[in-house]
Amino acid sequence: MSGPVLVFDSGIGGLTVLREARVLMPGRRFVYVADDAAFPYGDWEEKALAARIVALFGDLLTRHRPSIVVVACNTASTIVLADLRAAYPDTQFVGTVPAIKPAAERTRSGLVSVLGTPGTVARQYTRDLIASWAQKCHVRLVGSPRLAALAETYMRDGFVDEEEVRTEIAPCFVEKDGRRTDIVVMACTHYPFLVNRMRKTAPWPVDWIDPAEAIARRALSLLPSAHGREDGPDLAIFTSGRTDEASRRLVRGFGLTAA
Repeated sequence: MSGPVLVFDSGIGGLTVLREARVLMPGRRFVYVADDAAFPYGDWEEKALAARIVALFGDLLTRHRPSIVVVACNTASTIVLADLRAAYPDTQFVGTVPAIKPAAERTRSGLVSVLGTPGTVARQYTRDLIASWAQKCHVRLVGSPRLAALAETYMRDGFVDEEEVRTEIAPCFVEKDGRRTDIVVMACTHYPFLVNRMRKTAPWPVDWIDPAEAIARRALSLLPSAHGREDGPDLAIFTSGRTDEASRRLVRGFGLTAA
C-alpha cells in the first residue's frame, strides 16, 4: 500500500499546488499540513525557522509515512530543503522555486518581475536563478510584505481590499525604453488565490506565471508507482491546532477533512 502525498506550506497557499496535484494523481491520498502556528515565515530568523521545520517533520513523517513530500512554499524551500533532505534521506522531497526560467523563455519585452515575500526575493538562491536563466532579461525583484496575508484573509473571509492588492503589486510594473513588463512570476503559492484581483488592479495586462502545475508534475514524475490507495480521508492539519469554521469550510472545498 502506498503512503499519502504530503503537501506542506506555512499556511493555505500550498492548496494551489494540492489542487493541481489531485488532478494529476486522482488515485492518491493527500495530507495537507499548514504550519499556521508559525505563519508568516518571513517574520522568522532563518536558522530558527529551519530548526523548527526539520523538527516538525520528524513527527509528520513518523505519523503519516508519505510516499513523497511537496514543500509548497518558496520561503521554506529556499531555507530548509537541503536540511530536510539531509535529516531524512529516505524521504523524497520536492521543493518550490520561482519560475524564472520559463518567464525568461516566454517574455517578449525582456522585462520580467518576480513577486514574492521579502525573504524569497532577497535570498541568493533567487539571484542565482536569475544569473543562470535570465541574463538577457531585466528582472525586477518585488518583495511584498502583505500579499500572502491578504490571500489568507480572502480565502477564509471571501473579501480583500483591492486597493491593498493594487499597492502590493504596483512595483512589478516597469516601463523602459518604450517596453513594458509583460510577465510577473508569482513566487509565493498564496498569490494565485488573488490572481483575479491582481489582473483587475494591474495597470496593464501581463502573464502571471503560477508554478503550481509544474510543481505537481515534478512530484508525479518522482512518485513511486501506487499499489492501491491508502484507506482514510484526505486530511488537512493545522499546526496551531485551531480550526475555526472558516478554515474547516475552506479545506472542505478542497476535499479535505480537518484533522
